[in-house]
Amino acid sequence: MTKKQRIDAFASLGKYLLSDDADLQRARRQAQHHNAWFTTPNITKACTTVGLSLSESRLTNWLAPYPFDRETEKSVGLILAGNIPLVGFHDILCALCAGFNIQVKTSADDPILTTHIIHKLIEIEPRFSQKITFTERLKNFDLVIATGNDNSARYFSYYFGQKPHIIRKNRNSAAVLTGKETPLDIQLLGRDIFDYFGLGCRSVSKLFVPIGYDISAFFEGIAPYSDIVNHHKYANNYDYNKSIYLVNGDRHFDNGFLLVKPDERTASPLAVIFLEEYSHLDDLTGRLNALASQLQCVVSRERLTITTPVVMPGQSQEPALDDYADGVNTLDFLARHQ
Repeated sequence: MTKKQRIDAFASLGKYLLSDDADLQRARRQAQHHNAWFTTPNITKACTTVGLSLSESRLTNWLAPYPFDRETEKSVGLILAGNIPLVGFHDILCALCAGFNIQVKTSADDPILTTHIIHKLIEIEPRFSQKITFTERLKNFDLVIATGNDNSARYFSYYFGQKPHIIRKNRNSAAVLTGKETPLDIQLLGRDIFDYFGLGCRSVSKLFVPIGYDISAFFEGIAPYSDIVNHHKYANNYDYNKSIYLVNGDRHFDNGFLLVKPDERTASPLAVIFLEEYSHLDDLTGRLNALASQLQCVVSRERLTITTPVVMPGQSQEPALDDYADGVNTLDFLARHQ
């Protein structure tokens, strides 16, 4: 296949993800039954975000700098995460567009939807059937891209460290408030916090606020998301963490569906967001740069000059094709090893 033929196949797949095709709807229902975190709104958002990114023009512009006209017999082992629907799709897209063969190990949390989408891609372009293998154990691979948590990253490094690799660890995202935000800004920030229940690496788990910030303004802005506590798994986490804070006497704020706890750490428990005050934005810049290895993105209306990508409120969960996880350009990596 030429690069253009690969682009055309993925563009067709994008249209499929945006459709109401009966097979897609069936796979979505099966994925929801398999994993209670994969609710209809979250699956819809994931399919829409991926589908919109797969337009012919966006794919063409994204791949334009790379000479991926020829295919390679090299194989990339892909160990996919499953914390949110289709979270591993971008690695599949990168490797196939670069002309590699892929060995795919899906996550136990997201085997159904990802597998269905790959089979649909093969139906659209049958030549991909020779390029894709599903496996429980990688073997005879040349490169590896593995996504997990800090513990699994140590395991991946031990077993795959001798091969060219991208190994991803835990990351979270943060938001910077100044007190000048409109109610709509805060409401949009709620998407960055509550979409996918806060399970994604682009989910905001930490708030930076000026000293003396009125937390009630934040709570008023996110009030439209109160229904999230009706999800039983989320509610269990909310109740558990609330009980811990009450028993320990930890200072925190509570609006009935989200706990806000003063804490310097970035990775907060589910249904909790950590809070840290700052005195001046200039001082905060240094703090954010020091946390760059822990942050996927920062949500703010301010033009922050920091290492981590900055996005507007409501946009953290809508990454573009070139918003690479952990700031590592996957296409550059593949181009070096083709």
